[in-house]
Amino acid sequence: MLKRIAITGPESTGKSWLAEHLAADYKAVWVAEYAREYLNGIMLPYNIQDIEHIAVAQHMLIEAAALKATNYIFADTEALVCDIWAKFVFGTEPESIRQLLQNQHFDLYLLCDIDLPWEPDPLREHPDERKILFDLYKDTLEQLGCPYAIISGEGNERLLNAVNAINQLQ
Repeated sequence: MLKRIAITGPESTGKSWLAEHLAADYKAVWVAEYAREYLNGIMLPYNIQDIEHIAVAQHMLIEAAALKATNYIFADTEALVCDIWAKFVFGTEPESIRQLLQNQHFDLYLLCDIDLPWEPDPLREHPDERKILFDLYKDTLEQLGCPYAIISGEGNERLLNAVNAINQLQ
């Protein structure tokens, strides 16, 4: 049976690295973060409609990949990221994103802790607000009743902590 794992959390917490390494370890499918590809292709600044587009496109990529997956699918971000992003930056939660968030299904969310050092990147915006954002992710996961594990540690320790959380699903 296919297990869906979402890797989520604030910026610069190792989500992409973790998704790629988990997919390799489990010989599974992973879906890259669409926002990075999209934002690199447009003229900044972005707007709320861009976040809505990213949420829908990310969801479609995840669903398409799930059709090909056999054991696990690892999603590097999903609707929760777009929901918090829209609320934090624009102070609003578009209905389209809220619907995606309520209707998506993941067996486990790996909430990446903010214990990694901030790595500057032209697409990253909130180096001083990671604690606030982490708490928003945690609170939202709890409010939605989503199964999650906080993933801490650097490098292979972080990967091992994620593997241990995933293996508890079986």
